[in-house]
Amino acid sequence: MHAIVVGCGRIGAELAMSIEAAGHSVAIIDKDAKAFSRYLPKKWSGKTVHGFGFDRDHLDEAGAREAGVLAATTGGDNSNIVTARIARETYRIARVVARIQDPRRAVIYERLGIPTVAQVSWGKEQIMRRLFPDETVHHWTDVSGQLSLVEKALPAIWAGKKLSHLAEAGRFQVTAVTRASEARLAGPDLIGQEGDILHVMVGKEHLEALDARLKEGDDR
Repeated sequence: MHAIVVGCGRIGAELAMSIEAAGHSVAIIDKDAKAFSRYLPKKWSGKTVHGFGFDRDHLDEAGAREAGVLAATTGGDNSNIVTARIARETYRIARVVARIQDPRRAVIYERLGIPTVAQVSWGKEQIMRRLFPDETVHHWTDVSGQLSLVEKALPAIWAGKKLSHLAEAGRFQVTAVTRASEARLAGPDLIGQEGDILHVMVGKEHLEALDARLKEGDDR
């Protein structure tokens, strides 16, 4: 998959390197040409574009028409949101994440369908979860190695459905949900929303069954 990172600061550079290390192609855009040599390693083989993430010529140069994911990580909320909207609405990039320093604004943009990570929780791991939701993130494993707490992005097929219907007795259960940068316990009547991050307790041998359940949806 081809990825674009806008903003070659510390987080943007680390994210670009992590994406490349995961086997994806990546281009990084920054208005400061010196940022590439400041934050990227000399042997980094990804593409660098001197310019702005909201400039379509620069996005084209970065490969936006072929990109599957984009993360806007600059220090400016407005620039990141404009970049994210262009990526979604003009280039139809499937997964877009915008960095927002004001958490109150982050909630608003989440409601507009633009996944955000507020400054208080901003980090490479948070962005990777949203850009590559099919990858399982393990948060905790018991001493026997048989039970784990994992993170999963809610598939669109489960939006509008009761998350309690995801559970399979003795195999896995949704325990909490992160929504619009806020975590909440998953009660029996909690309805899934696009952009939810699920925290699921699952038996070691049932991880594949959990993936299958997420993909098949709920017909109740």
